[in-house]
Amino acid sequence: MAETIGNTDIIKLSNELIYQRHLFNREHRKDVFMKMSIPEYIALQYIAMEETSDIYSGRVYLKDLADKLQMTMRQISKMVEKLRDVGYVLWSHDGNGSEGTYVTITESGRSLLRAQEETLKKYYGKVFEKFGKDNLIQLLQLMKQLETIMSSEVENLEVNRDDNGADE
Repeated sequence: MAETIGNTDIIKLSNELIYQRHLFNREHRKDVFMKMSIPEYIALQYIAMEETSDIYSGRVYLKDLADKLQMTMRQISKMVEKLRDVGYVLWSHDGNGSEGTYVTITESGRSLLRAQEETLKKYYGKVFEKFGKDNLIQLLQLMKQLETIMSSEVENLEVNRDDNGADE
């Protein structure tokens, strides 16, 4: 059974959660991701992983990338354009483009990805060694549970807003 939490505690805990997420995203990102953003890294990593897939012959369609990163097509297009302009991906289309646009990773993109992964291995290897593998697994499981609940509550807020707007 879930523990009842008072309003004061809800505010304190939610403020601390928001603050910690802000610090983590802000401080650790700039120290570990120097040549690309976290979404760009995730995108390159996903594109490289899909390169060996038989499903789309190594192509990653922008729609799939948008779904994976939970970003809008406009945001994905802007990010892919930047990655293309610096030579990390090739951006192509099927037919006249109406059947879909896709990206593939370039050798330069693979090289950047390998360099970033080396930095991540060094940094997170030390972090995980100090924090402990079991602690990390437990933390990731808890984060996943929290994200699932938070997403569900956002959906409930949207439904409630739609329902309230329909009554007016």
